[in-house]
Amino acid sequence: MGLGKWIGFFALVASLYILWKIRTIVLLFFTAVILAIALNRLVRRLQQSGAKRGVAITLAVAILLTASAVLLTLIVTRLSDQFQELFQLVPLGIEQLRVGINWLQARLPGQIFDNLPSIDDLTQEIKTVFRWTSSHIYLLFSNYLSLIINTLLITVLTIMLLVNPMPYRHAIISLFPAFYRQRADEILSKCEEGLMGWLAGVALSMSFIGITSIIGLFVLQVPLPFVNGLVAFILALIPYMGAILSVIPPLLLALLDSPSKAGAVLLLYFLIQQIEGNLVTPIIMEKQVSLLPAYTLALLTAFGFFFGFLGLFLALPILIVIQIWVKEVLIKDILDRWETAPSGKPGDNP
Repeated sequence: MGLGKWIGFFALVASLYILWKIRTIVLLFFTAVILAIALNRLVRRLQQSGAKRGVAITLAVAILLTASAVLLTLIVTRLSDQFQELFQLVPLGIEQLRVGINWLQARLPGQIFDNLPSIDDLTQEIKTVFRWTSSHIYLLFSNYLSLIINTLLITVLTIMLLVNPMPYRHAIISLFPAFYRQRADEILSKCEEGLMGWLAGVALSMSFIGITSIIGLFVLQVPLPFVNGLVAFILALIPYMGAILSVIPPLLLALLDSPSKAGAVLLLYFLIQQIEGNLVTPIIMEKQVSLLPAYTLALLTAFGFFFGFLGLFLALPILIVIQIWVKEVLIKDILDRWETAPSGKPGDNP
């Protein structure tokens, strides 16, 4: 390998190392891009109503800041004590689950449990999952200074992208060869449409899951319905795993009262997920990019492991963007046009 190739290789390694070191900033910037895309749609709607762009941007940013302030105030000032109570009660529910399973095991034939994990292993795994989830959620909202700084950074980046988005778009397009820049612009538009479809679907899905969870848990008289509903609302951002994680706290809290109430909670969340998955989401996500479940679950796990809770939240929109680029560039523009010459060597056609 020549000197030029070695230099290129080390430049690539150095770039990947730098990106890894600033991965949090990259994720925050991607969050700002998503918010800017969403707000830009709102700005365009306001402009169509007759407002100037400056006024439309001010109104859109005011809406974003107001919604963020309300959410932070609700979490930090109103629900912090209930979150602490939730973290104290869930271990009691885990212990109640262990006692119930031991009672059941003592009254059923031993062969049924021979090929199943032990009770201690099961409860230990539940505790591990709950500790990981609760610690990441707690760290996300407990470090007030970091939360404020990240929020301000996202807000400033969003406003900068929103005020004058075209130079940033042109900067990305200019990285491509001249003959491919028009095509790159089309792909960026497809990415925008994909992210808007994801945002619309997620907003409706989160609202439906959060509201129905609160109402259902309140009717079932499960402790802390608003906190558990908020947890379900937040975890709805995470496909597949979010539904499993969100049911664990209310299920364990219901076990403190009776197994029948725990079964009712499990049935409630099952019905909510079925209605959301088969009725609510398909209506709003007809144009959303389809993702294969197995690949999505594997990549979600990888994003959560390497990038933490923020990476887990942003995994799906990142996957949507990656899939659009792979589909448009690799499949449509390269593989679909790859012709084989009669000699069997690709690309030999005149």
